[in-house]
Amino acid sequence: MRYLVVGLGNLGQRRARLLGARCVATVDPLVPGASARDVATVDPEGYDAVVLATPNAAKLAYVEAFLRAGKSVLVEKPLLLPDRTTGERLRACARNGAVWSTSYNHRFEPLIARLKIRLDEGAIGKMDRARLLYGNGTVREWTGTWRESGAGVLEDLGPHLLDLAGWLLGRAADRHVLWDLRAVESAAFDYALFASADRRVVFEIGNVFWKNTFRIDVYGSSGSLHLDGLGKWGGARLTHHARVLPSGPPVETVESTGAGDVTWEADLAEFERRVRAGEDSLDNDWRIAEAIVGLLGEANQS
Repeated sequence: MRYLVVGLGNLGQRRARLLGARCVATVDPLVPGASARDVATVDPEGYDAVVLATPNAAKLAYVEAFLRAGKSVLVEKPLLLPDRTTGERLRACARNGAVWSTSYNHRFEPLIARLKIRLDEGAIGKMDRARLLYGNGTVREWTGTWRESGAGVLEDLGPHLLDLAGWLLGRAADRHVLWDLRAVESAAFDYALFASADRRVVFEIGNVFWKNTFRIDVYGSSGSLHLDGLGKWGGARLTHHARVLPSGPPVETVESTGAGDVTWEADLAEFERRVRAGEDSLDNDWRIAEAIVGLLGEANQS
């Protein structure tokens, strides 16, 4: 499959490097090194699919145009649908079996995938509660960029955790309770704390954490699972605490991985599988977009 990469920022450049010779052209109106400034100047017969790594506000128009041209699109997260009807329109306008799929590469972190297996095996019994935390210290890199607009960290880190809550925990509820949303050092929101409507799943995100932090803690009737770290930040560890009754120190087992990010290759393979199967990501995109819209609505009412 031959690719056109649209948007040559950090993610677009990463995708182009990974694709190698399969990236036949890159498009960006500003970034030096792009092979074209406008999609219209690239021969559509020269590529089969598109990697879309543009600012969020431009994505919907691009996705629709490519689907109408019969080109499947791998969208760098998120795709913020204003309503489900828009997603249905995108699905209906696609030609020649083209689909779009929004990338959530953290699913392919080895220990996050292992966490899902352990949960599906019933390692902690009946789930009671969970906490997901994603923080970094990149706020100053936002200054003067398009990221200082829109929903800020809600549409930057929030979609990753909302995706994982649905995929790992089966928590597909679109309603959430907002506890904290503010701009600490940016013109946009750069810190948020919220929870599922039943308060059983808590989310904390921000790019005002001065040490990169990624954690997932899940507690159940017979134990708990704790993931700490990401491959891109030097490795990760997954700890299982098997409950001892009536009380006492749990039986602890630990798995770990070293530094290195292997998620992008697996994510690309999943996209190509979806293209072959004709599977788009409408349901997941709308679930995440609806959650973000709801959180922003709560913020505006407070």
